[in-house]
Amino acid sequence: MNKFENTPRWLHWMLGLGRPETILSEAEADVEREENFRWNVAFNSLDVVSFHVGINLISATTILPLFISKLSVSPIPLAILAMVAQGGFFLPQLFTANFIERLDHKKPMVVNVGFFTERLPMIILPFIPLLALTAPTGALVLFLLVYSWFTFGGGVIAPAWQDMIARCFTPTKRGRFFGVNMFLGALIGVGVATWASYILEVVAFPRSFVLLFGVAATSFTASWFFLMPVREPIEAGRDSQVSIRDYFAELPALLKADPNFRNFLIARFVIALAEMGTGFLTVSAIQTFDVSDGTVAQFTIVTLVGQTAASLIMGFFSDKYGHHLSFQVAVLALILAFAGAWLAAGPFWYFGVFFCLGFYTGARSVSAMLLVFEFTGPKKRPTYIGIANTLIGIGSMVAPLIGGGLAALGYSWLFVASTVASVVGLFLFRYWVNEPRTATA
Repeated sequence: MNKFENTPRWLHWMLGLGRPETILSEAEADVEREENFRWNVAFNSLDVVSFHVGINLISATTILPLFISKLSVSPIPLAILAMVAQGGFFLPQLFTANFIERLDHKKPMVVNVGFFTERLPMIILPFIPLLALTAPTGALVLFLLVYSWFTFGGGVIAPAWQDMIARCFTPTKRGRFFGVNMFLGALIGVGVATWASYILEVVAFPRSFVLLFGVAATSFTASWFFLMPVREPIEAGRDSQVSIRDYFAELPALLKADPNFRNFLIARFVIALAEMGTGFLTVSAIQTFDVSDGTVAQFTIVTLVGQTAASLIMGFFSDKYGHHLSFQVAVLALILAFAGAWLAAGPFWYFGVFFCLGFYTGARSVSAMLLVFEFTGPKKRPTYIGIANTLIGIGSMVAPLIGGGLAALGYSWLFVASTVASVVGLFLFRYWVNEPRTATA
């Protein structure tokens, strides 16, 4: 049976499945990787940097909670935002990995399908604040729907994008690629966040958010254009079609056969639960210390400074010492962030909190994803990516619900719980998960 026999015609057309393509052997793909290295660095870098500029302008820990606070005083929309922001991207990935694993060419999935699942909602976003004055509840509902479309839509194509990146770069070059580009994105983001701080101070609501979301939409659209010229080595995907039922039935055997990956998933799930407090840091500072809108934007800048430092440092660090150790450093920064929020004696403490949170985000962005690549070979990589990210997505979506309940008792309870969970996650990761590079060797 043709491995794409049951694929809908529109998807068949969008992915170019009927077009003849030259499938490369592993040796031929290695040669092409080297020949196109600089080209792929250039265009993938422009994509990553542009995308992260947009993400910084719709920060789910600072800017978006501030926008929601203008529309509602209820903590429920904040919990929904945190749940979607932390889990929406991860949750769908296992459900699309089965199909993506069959694709010989991943880029059409990223570019053609990705426009509708990820970029289009961002084009709609700048129009939502215009409803805020006349229909705040409607604006809030529409915002949550569009943001959910964006995050879940990104998750739909994420295994294809990650596999495309893994094909473009060898394991010992991936860390510095991500590190340098996230450093550049965060560095530019510092300037963008400084501008955002100014806009939030001098431009009245809701026009301030129309401007912020408009620039973010432009940046996301630019990143989509930069993806088009990427030269992906085309390697054979899985050569058979497996029903979704049979595919999921095979997963327990896969996990049983790979105990190190299974231990990684458990430790990573605990760390995802530990992030329950991230979506409440900004609101805690606002409600406890009455910080201004401009100060919230400054928190974004400090977060980006931490992210910038971590991206550059940990990118080179992880290529040399491995993503296993790099991720442990990231979790240590998360522990410091929540402990700082728990012990905060004034608003100034939150600058340290957001710096540590940014450092965690930057180091995690470099190493958490790339570490998964090293547990397996190319053919099973989308499945490993899907399992890891969907499980993390479940934890990340449950975490804000737990966080919302603890926040109702008091922010101190929430930040203590987040600190303890982070420590447990670090302990499990340190002593229960082996460095996959060494284990594989």
